[in-house]
Amino acid sequence: MSQVGSFALLIALVLAVYSFLAGILALVRESPGSERLGETARRAGVAIFAAVLFAAVVLVMAAFRDDFSIAYIFHHSNRDLPGPYKFAVLWSGQEGSLLFWSLLLAAYGFVLRLRHKTDQRLFAYASVIIAGVQIFFLLLLNFAAHPFAVMQGERAVDGNGLNPLLQYPEMVIHPPMLYLGYVGMTIPFAFAFGALVMRYQGEQWIHITRRWTMVTWMFLTVGIFLGAHWAYAVLGWGGYWGWDPVENASLMPWLTGTAFLHSVMMQEKRGMMKVWNMWLVFATFWLALLGTFLTRSGIISSVHAFAQSSIGEWFGWFLAVTFATFALFFVKNKAHLKSEHRLESLVSRESSFLFNNLLLLLACFTVLWGTWFPKISELVEDKKITVGAPFYNKVAIPVALLLLLMTAVGPLLAWRKTSLDSLKRNFLWPSLGAVAVGILMMIFGVRPWNDISYFYALMAAMLGVLVILTVVSEFVRGGRVISRHTGQNLAASVVHLWHRNTRRYGGYIVHFGVAMVVIGILGTAFNQDKEKEMGFGDKLALGPYTLVCQSYTQDDNPNYGNEWAIIKVFKGDEQITTLYPERRFYKASQQPQTIPRIYPTFTGKNPLLITDLYVVYEGVNQDTGRPIIKAHLNPMVPWIWTGLLVIIFGTLSALVPNAAAVRVTVPARAQAVPAGAGD
Repeated sequence: MSQVGSFALLIALVLAVYSFLAGILALVRESPGSERLGETARRAGVAIFAAVLFAAVVLVMAAFRDDFSIAYIFHHSNRDLPGPYKFAVLWSGQEGSLLFWSLLLAAYGFVLRLRHKTDQRLFAYASVIIAGVQIFFLLLLNFAAHPFAVMQGERAVDGNGLNPLLQYPEMVIHPPMLYLGYVGMTIPFAFAFGALVMRYQGEQWIHITRRWTMVTWMFLTVGIFLGAHWAYAVLGWGGYWGWDPVENASLMPWLTGTAFLHSVMMQEKRGMMKVWNMWLVFATFWLALLGTFLTRSGIISSVHAFAQSSIGEWFGWFLAVTFATFALFFVKNKAHLKSEHRLESLVSRESSFLFNNLLLLLACFTVLWGTWFPKISELVEDKKITVGAPFYNKVAIPVALLLLLMTAVGPLLAWRKTSLDSLKRNFLWPSLGAVAVGILMMIFGVRPWNDISYFYALMAAMLGVLVILTVVSEFVRGGRVISRHTGQNLAASVVHLWHRNTRRYGGYIVHFGVAMVVIGILGTAFNQDKEKEMGFGDKLALGPYTLVCQSYTQDDNPNYGNEWAIIKVFKGDEQITTLYPERRFYKASQQPQTIPRIYPTFTGKNPLLITDLYVVYEGVNQDTGRPIIKAHLNPMVPWIWTGLLVIIFGTLSALVPNAAAVRVTVPARAQAVPAGAGD
């Protein structure tokens, strides 16, 4: 089985080299046979997917067959590992995750090469660029990080087991989503770089790549949020984002990808920011590679990172080569990227996109600097200085608030120039609603002058509500106009409005979801926690809840042993639930894992004020024999996960093709449809 998998990877490498070289020859030669040569290069690229898929299937089969003669299976699986997690073995280690990366890249390339007739020359350039990236990863798999390396000596009876942190249902989904986002950023880069090299005329390459970019951005978004939820539900520290270097590695390409999705509209509509967009799409791809380098080089310490590895040098060189190659062609062809128009007014949609981009890039630079600062300080002062959450929050929180403000104002601005009277008129009632929320929060006890975190929470709530009301007003305003023209009710008119411009209104739904996420995050300022040793019948009071330890017990399973506490939860005199916080000890890996229990509840009568009661069994005090229980009250956290669902729905909505506008007879004195209702 090891030899079969190794041979498949070698065949994939040969096919990638042929697709790359033959594709280049077909593009530079002007001979009758060049078209045929290009077709063979395309077909070789298609065949890469079959070869890499075969290798991945072989590795998964080896996990299910408990083939511990393969070193990778020995180190990342064991006989009693449940079936679903044996699929996760594929991406649980260094070599397997690189194979999974190559598989997804081959799948993306497979789809791209099947759609080559859309614009054959542009797709040929993109195919060659993808083949170049595939060569790098297949070289790693064949010569530096071989997933089918054979164990030396006598075959082991059992393996070391899967990392306990990965033995959680979400981890069967989170890495594939994150990788789909990471790897998928290669596709818009390939089209953009191809358009730069061939001096592509017009903006058609943007229309071709828009859906690719949105889909991969959505996968990356889902991957990041699933990672946050995994940290919340498994690590047991009561939070979901700790500015860990590997968390940061996924956030950086997301920030630049978000900036690209916004500013690319300026290039489509106005022929502006061509240079900016070219560098944004390259930066997104390059930062995805940098994130992979951070994870695999061992250059940083993280609960998410792999061990020290020599492949970090491979990634370092590949990052340098890709940057130098892109910069070379940019310098050579930058005259082709001259903007067709200039910014005419600061009160315009163009300016809102520009400010939005600057803020996103400021956030990205802050994250990049903070992530690399320990290494920079070690090189400069021979002393590693680590920065923590306070450093990031000083920039990230104000930037996030300004981004929310721009998200609220942006939809109300017209292209080129906006009338201030129009802006005031459209902005009035959403602003009043946001101010009302701020006043209510202060009435109910939020004192922003006492604590900066309360001030940030107040501003986040007001701006989040401002975004939500702005989005609602855009739908209602446009829906009313459609209703007057068609006679439909308001709900049907809003659906009709969305169908006429799915990209615009799908984007508004995404903004709505982002506002919900920010409102969920603002609850951090009001978190509470307590820790206590709790024997039979002991109580722990937290907020309006009382936790009573009924008992604690233990059990044994083939894969792990576990112990847990039985905690009754009371609100006043009424028992509302029973929680079973757990601690496991995995036999194969000899590692522990904490499984907190989370109960969404309401601290008051308002259904919007939902709170997570988060209870952790931290183990037993060896001196007293009593279990240690830590409980957290985390207000508004469920809003974050609900906001993600809204973001996904909005992105999918924006991918739906526009429906043709319904023709109706408009009365002579009818009011014109407002800007944006059908553009």
